Amino acid sequence: MNQTVYHIPALLPQAMDALDLRPDGIYVDCTYGGGGHSRAIVERLDAAAGGHLYGFDQDREAAANAMDDSRFTMVLSNFRYLTNFMRYYGVDAVDGVLADLGVSFHHFDDPQRGFSFRWPEGPLDMRMNRNAALTAETVLNTYSPEKLTDIFRLYGEFSNARRLVNAIVSARARAPIRTTDSLLEIVRPIINPRQEKKELAQIFQALRIEVNDEIGALRDLLTSAMAVLRPGGRLVVITYHSLEDRLVKNFMKTGNLDGKDNRDFFGHSLAPMRMLTSKPIVADDEEVAANPRSRSAKMRVAVKND
Repeated sequence: MNQTVYHIPALLPQAMDALDLRPDGIYVDCTYGGGGHSRAIVERLDAAAGGHLYGFDQDREAAANAMDDSRFTMVLSNFRYLTNFMRYYGVDAVDGVLADLGVSFHHFDDPQRGFSFRWPEGPLDMRMNRNAALTAETVLNTYSPEKLTDIFRLYGEFSNARRLVNAIVSARARAPIRTTDSLLEIVRPIINPRQEKKELAQIFQALRIEVNDEIGALRDLLTSAMAVLRPGGRLVVITYHSLEDRLVKNFMKTGNLDGKDNRDFFGHSLAPMRMLTSKPIVADDEEVAANPRSRSAKMRVAVKND
């Protein structure tokens, strides 16, 4: 296999250990990206024993980079449709589900995708699926001030969201906001110069999450994973910001999206899963030095009860 690797996977050895891979197992990599996690999984599978991996990605560029291996099937779709596609492929249950929710390097490095403030002439796109209708430009130019404020507060954890939105609304009244440099011109007077990269990253993160409905998709994925995992199967999720991590942690602890701890008459937990670590698994200093992106990665692992 000579595929181009345009993404260094975070927590790779830890994720392989967490999946408790078996040569005859059926696994799902919900975020194929550059294929780093997928290749490591496939290397441990035995085709003769029935081992197989299904890799999901909604980005056609990722699908075009898919490995050619009899033990692997590429699924060009959002991972929120996991149960639909497992049913389509005749898979009754899987042994492990992995999701690395980070954005691939090639998204940030492509000026035409609009994911990074490093490319000021780029369009405000940010779509993972380029066939989708909603773009960051549409969000900035059409959303109400109230909805924009909620997005920057919730998805970007941006403390000065109201002032930021007032500047955006004032600017778009004069002319549509169409490019990264036009957005940067609006937001730079609001952000702290000493924390420019951090705060710009928060703004772009918030827009990306909204454009791709990342929280809604994650909620769908978690409930879908519960449905397709066999008893004893592993759910492994790598997150990069607190909103995702909190949702994943609460779901793994309780088995529901509300994080409600349901118990029976005797006080025994009714949670259909159990977490294997009380704290998230994080990258060590050596990995962070080699892959700075992994600094914010948090991995949580749960097993479905028998």
